[in-house]
Amino acid sequence: MKRRKFLQASLIAAPLAANVPISVPDERKNKAFKVSAGEGRYHGHIQIKGLNRNSLDLKVSGKDTAGDLAIYQSTLMSPKSGPPLHIHFYQDEIFYVLEGEYLFQVGEEKYELKPGDTIFLPRNVPHTWVQLHDTGKMLVVLQPAGKMEEFFLKVASLDHEATPGEMAKIIEAHDQKVVGPPLKVD
Repeated sequence: MKRRKFLQASLIAAPLAANVPISVPDERKNKAFKVSAGEGRYHGHIQIKGLNRNSLDLKVSGKDTAGDLAIYQSTLMSPKSGPPLHIHFYQDEIFYVLEGEYLFQVGEEKYELKPGDTIFLPRNVPHTWVQLHDTGKMLVVLQPAGKMEEFFLKVASLDHEATPGEMAKIIEAHDQKVVGPPLKVD
């Protein structure tokens, strides 16, 4: 009999619970903003050191979205170069190519991207890319924002080219892991 009453109560309560909004504190600024072309939201141009000669303009910060996402414009000036094969434990990434051409590796699959192409990189899947032309630009979306803003600022603050071991430690401190070498092209 007790089981029957429990089931009846559950069936009655389920529709009511579905209509109750869940209150989650949201620290969004709730104010629109514009970031002009060639500018970054909080940090100006973030000049990457130790990995390559690229710069990032933060367009939407995790601070703006309560950590839900971050958006960067990446200006790439390191032909035939890219990051080591790595994993993001907590973030999905989306790359939209604005200029140039790239070769991406996601898991075991390889994809060539040209202007207008988009690629989705799921969290916990090893990935890397290499820039095929002298210059290029991509829009990069990280969801959630995670520790990537801090990672890029840390790498930009280096006064030397980091050793692979040093870079691996920085990467791991920001919820990522190096799992292989950079992608090579002829």
